[in-house]
Amino acid sequence: MSENDASIIGRQVKDMYGSLVGKVLGTLTGIDGSVQTVGVDCGSEGLKQIRYEQLVLQEDVVIYIPKWRLQAQKFLREKELTIRRINALADIVSENGEMQGDAESIQNKYKSELTSLNQIESNIKSEFLIRLGEIEDQEKVIKEILFDAKVQIKSEEITESTFDAIQKHTNNMLERFSHEKTEINKIQKRIDDLSLEHSEPVEDTKYHIQQSAETYLDSPIGNQVQSQTFDQPTTTLPEPESTLPEPESTLPEPPMECADSHTDTSNHSGASSQSDESDWLSRMQSEPQD
Repeated sequence: MSENDASIIGRQVKDMYGSLVGKVLGTLTGIDGSVQTVGVDCGSEGLKQIRYEQLVLQEDVVIYIPKWRLQAQKFLREKELTIRRINALADIVSENGEMQGDAESIQNKYKSELTSLNQIESNIKSEFLIRLGEIEDQEKVIKEILFDAKVQIKSEEITESTFDAIQKHTNNMLERFSHEKTEINKIQKRIDDLSLEHSEPVEDTKYHIQQSAETYLDSPIGNQVQSQTFDQPTTTLPEPESTLPEPESTLPEPPMECADSHTDTSNHSGASSQSDESDWLSRMQSEPQD
């Protein structure tokens, strides 16, 4: 163990948000002398062994990094690199199709790695849910303590200074929990965005479906189906016969008069008048004169 590693013994250990975890009691080293775990005295909670990678040494304090945060950071680095390599491999194959055979084994390797990372992602998200549940439970207890202190000061059971001390500590804890929840949500959003970036867009899927449909319609079978669909003769449905009898017309139709018949009638009347007049003159001439 180096002098720098030995200097952490006796120092206070705090989490990322300033809460006191305990004090470094000692270390466990390997055959090569490297520090593997650090023993931390956590008071009533007893001794905790923390991996050396989860500790960050500062001047007068040791910062404890939660395991889920280290796992999430490692996961993000590995998945981002894997996705970049898969995209680079796809670009190489698209530029030179003859390298498809050489790239197939490497592509399968990256896909297998991506499957393992997806399983790690599921485990990390499960740990996020567990931690968020723990924070929610602790926040409820802290709020109950603060509310009970308000009741006690109203009932004059505690002094104003005691209430201020309780309120200060509870607010500090609530603020630390708020920071931790915010960080968890940010990391979870980064993981979700990374997964969404790698997934195939919906538009591409619709495009492939459209291309498949057009290819099918261009095929002989598709043309046959299309001709059967669109070349069928159009049939007109007969109109339904009316079951009600048609009403009989009771009104006589008006007589149709023609202009020629009216003219003939007028001529006939005029001829009759001339004939009567000629007969009257003949009778007057035939009568003897006195």
